[in-house]
Amino acid sequence: MIDLSTYISTLDKNVFAVLGLGRSGLTAACVLAQSGAEVWAWDDNPQGREKAAEAGLKILDLKECDWDKVQSLVMSPGIPLTHPRPHPVAAAAQTANVEVICEVELLYRSCPNATFVGITGTNGKSTTTSLIAHILEEAGRKVAVGGNLGTPALELPILNDDGIYVLEMSSYQLDLLSQLVFDISLFMNVSPDHLDRHGDMQGYISAKKHIFDRQSKSQTAIIGMDDEDSRIVFDQINAAGLITTIPISGQTRLAEGVFVAEGQLIDDRFSSVTDIVDLSSIERLPGNHNHQNAAAAFAACRSIGLSSDEIVSGMKSFPGLAHRQELVTVHNGIRYINDSKATNADAAARALGSYDNIYWIAGGLAKEGGIENLTPYFSRIRHAYLIGDSAKDFADQLGENIPRDMCETLDRAVKKAVNDANNDGNNNAVVLLSPACASWDQYRSFELRGDHFKQCVSEILTPSNDSSQEGSVAS
Repeated sequence: MIDLSTYISTLDKNVFAVLGLGRSGLTAACVLAQSGAEVWAWDDNPQGREKAAEAGLKILDLKECDWDKVQSLVMSPGIPLTHPRPHPVAAAAQTANVEVICEVELLYRSCPNATFVGITGTNGKSTTTSLIAHILEEAGRKVAVGGNLGTPALELPILNDDGIYVLEMSSYQLDLLSQLVFDISLFMNVSPDHLDRHGDMQGYISAKKHIFDRQSKSQTAIIGMDDEDSRIVFDQINAAGLITTIPISGQTRLAEGVFVAEGQLIDDRFSSVTDIVDLSSIERLPGNHNHQNAAAAFAACRSIGLSSDEIVSGMKSFPGLAHRQELVTVHNGIRYINDSKATNADAAARALGSYDNIYWIAGGLAKEGGIENLTPYFSRIRHAYLIGDSAKDFADQLGENIPRDMCETLDRAVKKAVNDANNDGNNNAVVLLSPACASWDQYRSFELRGDHFKQCVSEILTPSNDSSQEGSVAS
């Protein structure tokens, strides 16, 4: 865990207000207190205040505090800074000229000599973050990975000038930075998301662009070119000439960039148009949407100093990200894929577009529009197994040409899908859980839904001693 005592010892004021006492906020408050700061902790939820009090923290209603004594307001990213309206505490701090930051900013101030890699984007940032960290670790680098993905920033280990922090950054977190400079920033893509928190699309893009703040020519900005808004961002950053820029694409050839063409990862930045690897050979990076992730990871790791061979080796050993097209096992030639993180139709489209001969398990608590935009992928579906609240609506939207079973529950769906996939004899069959729905009608989280799928697969399949089988059934 991070030690902030050196940083705090340099300050004229040692009072920190902490607003929001979920996991990251409570960790920030405890680390600050253990490092010698005076902490005023507050959460609008009484349960949050109770946990903080149990941890020995001072509970103080920040709507009534003396801001003249406060060095910084450390605010949980989920609390509004601007839209739809600022939280009253954030507004009061800003009026008093007190900086409003998140815990990632404190990580940077405690370990300023480490290398910081920041990844943002509407889609793909979690996979890219995990892939970069894995490649670096496999190459023997000292790495800590977290931020918006998994481990809160202040729970990461202390790294010195030979260490690398690989941080997934949400738009909310990027709004709450004031000194952090990313040595390498990755701006993957943007599509409409979180507009209630940013006002409109331009507000959302502006928040994402904070990842470039304070960078100079000695730092690198890696920017996706596969959507119009990101191309505009690249043109703006590149034209300013203040940062070293690298364009990346999963589908378009680029001069002096890293891109994928016909499934081949190509480097036209660090080498002279060199074919790096055929991505179809990497099982844990399936589908076109992962092409951009691979290009981004390659550009980032080459910028850090890894060789092409080191990067390819790391890609080939990448285990994948849980619940995101996670390969559970291959049994009798049938792949079992856990894509429980696909909680809407757009996310499910990426999985459906990655496979043929699909035995598709879908349903749950549907988002607006259901699966209407998945029609182009219906020809890939051999049979659908519908569960949860949305089952009837999905059956209607599938039309008459797609065989389907109304299974109600996941265990019934898996049992039927396994039986059909084995009996139909289709080559390269895939039993795919990609629900296109939230999980809340039957599960507390998509993680629990995905774990249940893996459990069902494990219980149904008979372990095989055939050495030709790939993978192993996850429990």
